Amino acid sequence: MLGHMDSQEPPRAQRSRKRLTLTVVGVGLAVLVALGAVGYFVWFGGSAPPEVSLSDAVADTESTTTGGAPTPAGSSTAEGTWTVDPSLTAADGSPSFAGFRVEEELGQGIGHATAVGRTEDVTGTVVISGSTVESAEFTADLTTITSDRPRRDDKIQEALETGTHPEAEFVLTAPIELGTVPTEGESVSAEAKGELTVHGVTRDVTVDIEAELNDGVLAIVGTTDVVFADYDVAVPSSMIVISVEDHGVVELQMFLARQ
Repeated sequence: MLGHMDSQEPPRAQRSRKRLTLTVVGVGLAVLVALGAVGYFVWFGGSAPPEVSLSDAVADTESTTTGGAPTPAGSSTAEGTWTVDPSLTAADGSPSFAGFRVEEELGQGIGHATAVGRTEDVTGTVVISGSTVESAEFTADLTTITSDRPRRDDKIQEALETGTHPEAEFVLTAPIELGTVPTEGESVSAEAKGELTVHGVTRDVTVDIEAELNDGVLAIVGTTDVVFADYDVAVPSSMIVISVEDHGVVELQMFLARQ
């Protein structure tokens, strides 16, 4: 009887042991969160590429783009039929692309990150008659979309379900009246109303575009805000990412050659 009583810890010792255990567990969780945050930046963080810019796209076009045919004599305007030429690049070497930009909110005290995904596998045609853009259509292969951090790419493919919905498409649904015939070296801005299809869902959108004809190359950049839920796209999740905004920016940069 006495031996059994001697083997029991006093209540105060039990409470001390419990507090010590909770402290160790708390420290362990804090270390795991800290390691997770470091892991996030190693695997997913980094500097996102800059937003699309017409000035960047057309800077030093004559000396840096390749494959574009010179503007024919008497064809110093943008009239005609234009198609995306994959051999053309911007001054910084970036080719035509389409993609997205979205903000991620990380764990408490960590901050936020900008996730950018792009694909260079794009095709498209624009028809301009006088001062009117008569038609425009662009298609992007989402199976080749990559981000500024490769470790994020699988999550993007899963969210977009590219195995079932491999392409995104924009089709102009109303002509764009520019007011004047675009000429060589003149930049123009307009709103392109059309239908955007992503994840098998088609929605009406308005794309803010800027364009310029430079040395026989028609450069176009554009952006439009989207809500991913509108396209039945579930944003990726992570232990470290508290939330990913359900809205983002679809952006494009296109270099077209006259046909």
